[in-house]
Amino acid sequence: MDQNVLAHAYAPDLVVEDFMIPSDTAGISLHLRNKRAAAQKAFSAERTILMVHGATYSSASLFDVPLGGRSFMDHLAVQGYDVFALDVRGYGGSTRPPEMNAPAQDSEPLVRTDVAVRDLTSAVEHILKRRGIPRLNLVAMSWGGSVAGAYTASNNGKVLKLALIAPLWLLKTPAPIDSGGALGAYRKVPVLDFRERWLAAAPEAARESLVPEGWFERWAEASLATDAQGNAERPRVMRAVNGPIQDIRDYWAAGKAFYDASDIRVPVLLVHAEWDRDVTMASTQDFFLSLKRAPYRRWVEIGEGTHMVLLEKNRLQAFDAVSQFLAEAYAPAATPRG
Repeated sequence: MDQNVLAHAYAPDLVVEDFMIPSDTAGISLHLRNKRAAAQKAFSAERTILMVHGATYSSASLFDVPLGGRSFMDHLAVQGYDVFALDVRGYGGSTRPPEMNAPAQDSEPLVRTDVAVRDLTSAVEHILKRRGIPRLNLVAMSWGGSVAGAYTASNNGKVLKLALIAPLWLLKTPAPIDSGGALGAYRKVPVLDFRERWLAAAPEAARESLVPEGWFERWAEASLATDAQGNAERPRVMRAVNGPIQDIRDYWAAGKAFYDASDIRVPVLLVHAEWDRDVTMASTQDFFLSLKRAPYRRWVEIGEGTHMVLLEKNRLQAFDAVSQFLAEAYAPAATPRG
């Protein structure tokens, strides 16, 4: 049984609920946030979304910090979508594996991509049962794109459409997220120091205006707040599991795909920004061309944006690209197997 831990009105017309649902592992619970219009009573596959975060920051951090007065989740919910966001184990409000309470060097990298796919499976099954629908839409970013892509490749019948922002794929250059050296169970991320690396991806003349005043600080504080233990350290940090980085080394940076993109048989949207160093344009093109069996596919390239485009001045372009893609009528000719 899930536990409803929070339910209250968010703004005049939205409701937010936070749930803890069981994973497939004893002692590990998964955090799901749901936002929807307060008046919404009927639910459908076409109007249901599950969002999946990347390798470092949780779903609340990436999708639900109200910069400029509205978060990505808000943007979708006010358009009538029933929006869920998952924290994979080790992230945000989900249970952290017990190894995270010990020194990082005591354990192997935690939460590999296959584990995240299992957590996504648990979340999808929970939502489909809760809403009484046969499938839903997936929206994911970066490493979350690997997780959602791998899930969809094996579960096309549970997914209506797949929208991916800067999805991780085969890399022809070193991954900026991987600083090298031995990997422990997790790493400590000094979030307040991330601004310099973030802005460094943009041309120098564009850096000052890329992130509007006050946005970085608000986002950083919200990110740090997701890890009370790390936030209590000085300097403050946020712990992030290293399984995704190990998989970058074993798969994406080694020229091996974690899953076969041609197994995806639902409509796919790719959203990418021109200054993204973590997932390059060449990597995105390779992925796009690999989606050979999607009923249709689209690639939207956003100018003047980095890997963190969802938190930058041009974020609404990404939001609108996803909204438009999901709003388009699409009826599967038949339920794909798998």
